[in-house]
Amino acid sequence: MAQTETPVCDFGRKAIDFSLPGVDGKTWTLAQCRGKNGLLVMFICNHCPYVKAVQERIVRDARELTEYGVGCVAIMSNDPTDYPEDSFDNMKKVAAAFHYPFPYLHDATQEVARAYGAVCTPDFFGYNSNLELQYRGRPDASRKETAPPDTRRDLFEAMRQIAQTGRGPEQQIPSMGCSIKWRDA
Repeated sequence: MAQTETPVCDFGRKAIDFSLPGVDGKTWTLAQCRGKNGLLVMFICNHCPYVKAVQERIVRDARELTEYGVGCVAIMSNDPTDYPEDSFDNMKKVAAAFHYPFPYLHDATQEVARAYGAVCTPDFFGYNSNLELQYRGRPDASRKETAPPDTRRDLFEAMRQIAQTGRGPEQQIPSMGCSIKWRDA
């Protein structure tokens, strides 16, 4: 489990279209996931301790962000060969257990993760209403352990700002997590 940090936000970079199967049996596209004021694309998985530490918080934040017109989607791109906890069947179980209020999609080919430049789980891409990247940072101060309840909500505050102004914060603290589990070439 290699710890990886996300790169600096590439402000204005356009969101990449996708068409991926969800745990709900539907196929989802970028257009179906976006909200009128923005979109949060999250690369997560089931096994990563960094994701587990913020799982309940991203569910909470996604629910609250819908009130600001922000759509949310989670994509799992890990190769489950060495990490069976990340299998599609287990994705269904995790989404049900945590009552994910967003589509949870499987990127089996890993093409979407590569197109976005995702490097770790969790990796967050926050877009404005024009689908221009405005946030590539952490959810909060959590690492492998959940931060205290009163910790600053970096991701939520950034996405709320994006929904209201179209611009993300200039200062962003990178997200940190386990590296994406890429398939062998």
